[in-house]
Amino acid sequence: MSTVLVTGGAGFIGSAVIRHVIHNTDARVVNVDKLAYAGNLESLAEVDQDPRYAFEQVDVCDQAELERVFREHRPDAVMHLAAESHVDRSIDGPAAFIQTNIVGTYNLLEVARAYWQSLDEAGQARFRFHHVSTDEVYGDLEGPEDLFTEETAYAPSSPYSASKASSDHLVRAWRRTYGLPTVITNCSNNYGPYQFPEKLIPLVILNALEGKPLPVYGEGKQIRDRLYVEDHARALWLVLNEGVPGETYNIGGHNEKQNIEVVHALCALLDELAPSEHSPYADLITHVTDRPGHDL
Repeated sequence: MSTVLVTGGAGFIGSAVIRHVIHNTDARVVNVDKLAYAGNLESLAEVDQDPRYAFEQVDVCDQAELERVFREHRPDAVMHLAAESHVDRSIDGPAAFIQTNIVGTYNLLEVARAYWQSLDEAGQARFRFHHVSTDEVYGDLEGPEDLFTEETAYAPSSPYSASKASSDHLVRAWRRTYGLPTVITNCSNNYGPYQFPEKLIPLVILNALEGKPLPVYGEGKQIRDRLYVEDHARALWLVLNEGVPGETYNIGGHNEKQNIEVVHALCALLDELAPSEHSPYADLITHVTDRPGHDL
């Protein structure tokens, strides 16, 4: 791929993808991001002066601006990561999730389809639309030995996961109806550099260092597969270049832990690396009322 358009490229996973592409390939990258609360261009400081990098502050819900970006940059592929992604925020205000995750994906599909149809035969054969989604579309597993597969039925539990499930279905429909060459990936919970501090691992670290309570939902027995974001970025690039159009690929870390295990591990590491008057940090753990509809 010579030019890749990455939506949500100033976000946590999107910025890791862009850093990976600039550092490890010869491709050009066009970062399309509206810079909402979780977008942070500082996460791209190490690549933003590279001549192969370009930034467009554009909302995926703005169809006219998307059309301009496609005309000017002529991408060979789209990696669609722009999304509202925090479950708690989706419970408090689902409208933004419907707008960005569903309407935004529809807009991007329509602009990409028109652009793809305008390409010559070789360009159409080369083009890919890679939609990046989440394992939360599958809902709960049956038990600790169970695994999601690419054939697992969708059973989303929250407004967030329902909006992502809807966007997945749109992508599949555009493949089936119009022939747009799409691939979908569904990943487990990411962690790593530049993660927005509302997520569990950075929240625990920052709160602990400041002596604030470490909130844990219920008993903290919810199990999540933790995937390092730079491993995920490498996997996404592999799928973009080697994936078969029409296929779905699940990306996981095979690293399942209860949330309470993760919190205790972080506290132990902080006791060792940053002892303070707040140590032992585990004393700051505070159990709070569980989230509605929380996947176990």
